[in-house]
Amino acid sequence: MSPHATVLAVTDRIRERSRSTRSAYLQRLAEIKNRDRGAERMGCANVAHAVAGAPANDKLRIVAEHAPNIGIVTAYNDMLSAHAPYQDYPDIIKHEARRLGATAQVAGGVPAMCDGVTQGTPGMELSLFSRDLIAMSTAVALTHDMFDAALMLGVCDKIVPGLLIGALHFGHLPTVFVPAGPMSSGLSNNAKSKVREQAAQGLVGRKGLLEAEMAAYHSVGTCTFYGTANSNQMLLEAMGLHVPGTAFIQPGDAMRETLTREAVRTVLGRAGDVAHTVPPIGEMVDERCIVNAMAALLATGGSTNHLIHWVAVARAAGILIDWNDFSELSDVVPLLTRVYPNGSADVNEFQAAGGPGFVIGELLDAGLMHADVLTVRAGGLREFAGIPAVAEGAHALRWVPAQPSKNDAVTRPVGNPFSASGGLKLLEGNLGRSVIKVSSVPVALHVIEAPARVFDSQAALQTAFTAGELDRDVICVVRWQGPQANGMPELHKLTPPLSVLQGKGYKVALVTDGRMSGASGKVPAAIHVSPEAAAGGPLAKVRDGDVIRLDAGAGTLVVRVPADEWAARETATLTDSQRIADGHGLGRELFAGMRRNALTAEEGACTWL
Repeated sequence: MSPHATVLAVTDRIRERSRSTRSAYLQRLAEIKNRDRGAERMGCANVAHAVAGAPANDKLRIVAEHAPNIGIVTAYNDMLSAHAPYQDYPDIIKHEARRLGATAQVAGGVPAMCDGVTQGTPGMELSLFSRDLIAMSTAVALTHDMFDAALMLGVCDKIVPGLLIGALHFGHLPTVFVPAGPMSSGLSNNAKSKVREQAAQGLVGRKGLLEAEMAAYHSVGTCTFYGTANSNQMLLEAMGLHVPGTAFIQPGDAMRETLTREAVRTVLGRAGDVAHTVPPIGEMVDERCIVNAMAALLATGGSTNHLIHWVAVARAAGILIDWNDFSELSDVVPLLTRVYPNGSADVNEFQAAGGPGFVIGELLDAGLMHADVLTVRAGGLREFAGIPAVAEGAHALRWVPAQPSKNDAVTRPVGNPFSASGGLKLLEGNLGRSVIKVSSVPVALHVIEAPARVFDSQAALQTAFTAGELDRDVICVVRWQGPQANGMPELHKLTPPLSVLQGKGYKVALVTDGRMSGASGKVPAAIHVSPEAAAGGPLAKVRDGDVIRLDAGAGTLVVRVPADEWAARETATLTDSQRIADGHGLGRELFAGMRRNALTAEEGACTWL
């Protein structure tokens, strides 16, 4: 099916906007790609250092036999449940590479922090910038320049975007991403959220809350709600950078090792019965590939973080996208899934209902994704519309069609979607540009107009809530939360108290230059407000009692203050003492340069441009 007119129009606009930057990027790739292999190009001492720790047979293959050498970049640590399974992956990868006459080396590790651990703590102020640190760490690993291909081992929030940005700066290499899968279902996400709301009201103590949380987060694997980590996996499938259908196979599944071995076969071009050349990742990730990722995000009501991260990912490949592109695609891409926080199902139920393969197949059939893109597989993107299964024979895998839906309460076809439009909307007005995730917000709450209560931190809002000061219609403005102010932490801890207020029947919304991730839930939240308050943005002018109107339907975010008064109003600023206090402790001072250099949220909050 030919692409939808809007999909084509957005893609063409991105291509034209990116013409010079993309051309320069591809020129750099061509110059690097045509060099001799590392072991033949580098000096003898360089090569000796590179293989000094390798087994004798691997040395022979790399130096004398000119066998392919795979660089492994791993985000393994056992603080992150999602990354703990990666401990054994390098040995599996090396074994499979040797079986195929190739070699593999762990090129390096990248830092990986858990937002679930750091939510609401000072450590969360390092979270967004850890993405760029991961990208730089990926570059450090690959700059040994001895590799013919690369495997990226990472799953969670900033880790995948960071690995992808780093990989695109080595875009001459064929690269495959290797997931680890979600944990098994524990306490349901709805039940967990209910306990959190009760705890916010003082109805459940710390012991009861901890028991609920540990019942929800109970084993290795990603969290089971559809937040940033699992949205990452959906987008990688839509970009054709995984072995098809591997995103949500659990770590304990017997097929997991087979899929990891298949990743080795794939990156070497040995997957299936016919050998093929895997394109360099920098050539694969073009305008069409980026639009496919955007469509998949919208169709699944994915994390709002990707309106920042995938802007940065695209920039790493010389491609320029903005929130208008997301908004126009959202008007035509329907919502095909209901996965928490956009529904009651978790990602395991999503996988059982058809998972990423179902969504990709539906979008391809409707012309809402580009089918004519390069992927890591010879069969193209259509191959990603299947679900892997165990098979007999040398490759031990087969793929079965993910369509039709196995549970229409979780996944639905384009002809009968949960919503005719995607889950994200652009908001504009005299408070700046912002985005809102509407897929989980009841339609009756898409318009909120109420007096503002202004806070300079999320802790101040929680204090006011506890004191009963917010028991009324209110739009909570939380400012000084952007990239330049404090690194743009997620404000996930605000969801329970705001949900409690909404549950009491009050009209409630959040407006902030911070982030809310994929877990903002049912409370209307205008997030990523740009320009941020620390850059002199309009939020720095808002005062308690100003009436704010958030209209997701009309796409507007305005403060109802006469224009002349608004223009004349003084802009608040953070004092030097506040900046120093906010930027120190627990390593935050080490990221001061990133805060100073960060671009806006709509520009990907990049610190490396």
